[in-house]
Amino acid sequence: MRYDLVIFDNDGVLVDSEPISNTILAGYLTELGHPTSYEDSLRDYMGAAVHRVHDLVFERSGQRLPAEFDDEFHARVFAAFERELKPMDGAVDVLRELAADGVAYCLASSGSHERIRVGHRKTGLDAWFDEARIFSAQDVGRGKPAPDLFLHAAERMGVAPAKCAVVEDSPLGVRAALAAGMDVYGFTAMTPAERLEGVTELFADLRDLPRLLA
Repeated sequence: MRYDLVIFDNDGVLVDSEPISNTILAGYLTELGHPTSYEDSLRDYMGAAVHRVHDLVFERSGQRLPAEFDDEFHARVFAAFERELKPMDGAVDVLRELAADGVAYCLASSGSHERIRVGHRKTGLDAWFDEARIFSAQDVGRGKPAPDLFLHAAERMGVAPAKCAVVEDSPLGVRAALAAGMDVYGFTAMTPAERLEGVTELFADLRDLPRLLA
């Protein structure tokens, strides 16, 4: 293993949440008078913290989203998670292999700590991630594509950025990891390979990741 730490994105990498949350986000924004398709949501918001939604809506329309937007959006997403969220195929296999090999890992997500925990309880991934391995954009104030979250995770885990490998599936996440000076492995399960520019390797099956990291 040529890395001392593997940093996973959460949504779309460990848990199959992107179709759920982007369907809900597109519908809710459309309800509020900001017509948004599922494809629009994936393009503009996949991998981003919720403040990006507020920023882009205001930039495009000059209108502020309602004060209750975040709470209502998260309530809808969490309810859907409880009904249908699953781990990504191969996620547990990868985590089991890293743990068996003694490789340090953590996650760095644009989602809130509550969102991460709701998803992990539902999928059983809470068995693999204690609080010391979970980092959220809430911790640093600026979400991806800023590098702050990845740098924070590396610092807290005691590893230099150059010795970290990031596993990402969104263009915003790839940009953040590259800005942090880390190698990035682009997961193409939902994102076309050509949108993940600058990655070290592209892969479509999580079970291939340990071999690529080695």
